[in-house]
Amino acid sequence: MPIEIRMPALSPTMESGTLAKWSVQEGDEITSGDIIAEIETDKATMEFETVDEGKMGKILITEGTEDVAVGELIALVLEEGEDASALEGYSAGAAPAQPAAAEPAETAPAAAASAPTAPAVASVDAADGARIFASPLARRIASQKGVDLSGVTGSGPYGRIIKRDVEGISASAAEAATATTVEKSVATAAPAASGDIAPPPADVPYTEVKLNNMRKTIARRLTESKQTVPHFYLNIDVELDNLLALRKELNSRTDEYKLSVNDFIIRASALALKKVPAANVQYAGDKIYQFERADISVAVAIDGGLITPVIKGADGKGLAEISAEMKELAMKARDGKLMPEEYQGGTFSLSNLGMFGIKHFDAVISPPQAAILAVGAGEQRAVIRDGAVAVATVMTCTLSLDHRALDGAVGAEYLGVLKQLLEEPLTMLL
Repeated sequence: MPIEIRMPALSPTMESGTLAKWSVQEGDEITSGDIIAEIETDKATMEFETVDEGKMGKILITEGTEDVAVGELIALVLEEGEDASALEGYSAGAAPAQPAAAEPAETAPAAAASAPTAPAVASVDAADGARIFASPLARRIASQKGVDLSGVTGSGPYGRIIKRDVEGISASAAEAATATTVEKSVATAAPAASGDIAPPPADVPYTEVKLNNMRKTIARRLTESKQTVPHFYLNIDVELDNLLALRKELNSRTDEYKLSVNDFIIRASALALKKVPAANVQYAGDKIYQFERADISVAVAIDGGLITPVIKGADGKGLAEISAEMKELAMKARDGKLMPEEYQGGTFSLSNLGMFGIKHFDAVISPPQAAILAVGAGEQRAVIRDGAVAVATVMTCTLSLDHRALDGAVGAEYLGVLKQLLEEPLTMLL
């Protein structure tokens, strides 16, 4: 039978993606390692390499299709000796019905759930447009019994509806469950529809701009963050004159690197986490993960949103190395070429809007991290030194913290160490 090509999960947070482009056509021969498609995830546009060999028999999802669920059937590859007749009965997201013996995942769901890639599931659409994942055998049994699968809770891997879920259920019971589910959905969705999403003013011209996958993900994750993470904020003023003088001196010595103020802040943030390890944590329900390495996620603005490439082990890297790595990651981010391992797994985030003249702002924590540092512009301000007014270049830093994992005293200690490192930058070179 044909080899099924399904929508891959190209990042841990990916639930669906846009099939931006097919790199092969029906009838083309493909071998393992060939790039067959470009897929737009919630972070970047990535190339999809096949591990199979054969002839591209049928493309089920056309270029430009949005919101293709992970695990959905997108194409079929004919193996050696197969012809077009083997493709009959296949459609997007579904597969031909198989006998019970061909459904081993239903007798061993734990094994299927541990697989590194999304399961090969079939899907149907509920009346409200939601996608329902069910095995071919479960769909056939449901069809014979007249059971509406939208009222059935799946017990298989990833919530898939399998044979045992529909064998002992009657059509009337399923209809009752469906009615209850619909009522709850309507009750929950009604306030959001009426209170959160208002129509545009009738007399104001406008252009509708459709959200890309990245913007949708930002909207969902940051809404979740503000609703579920108890934020609190601490800010501190940092004098930059010594840092600016040292930066100028170092940059004048060679053309091999050009250090930015942000490079110093990245290193200082990482060193402060090493000195205050209680701040380098992640909340995990009944426990906290305390990290032994400082991986700094740095916010980079790109077209359509932002992304946070990670400087891994920044506490163990020098300023020149951080500068070169940050420039390379920022360029790849703006070109949409970052690999998942380059933007996943940070332990602490940094967002700098100083270059835009922003004096102070509060950043939103990016779960599962427990803190993010917001950096404002350095500007000349009046300060008091030895009872007299003086002028200094001052920058305001604001630390957003997850109160489930961090308390004010820890945040204050962290900011105190950060301030000392930035105001006495020679200490971060030791």
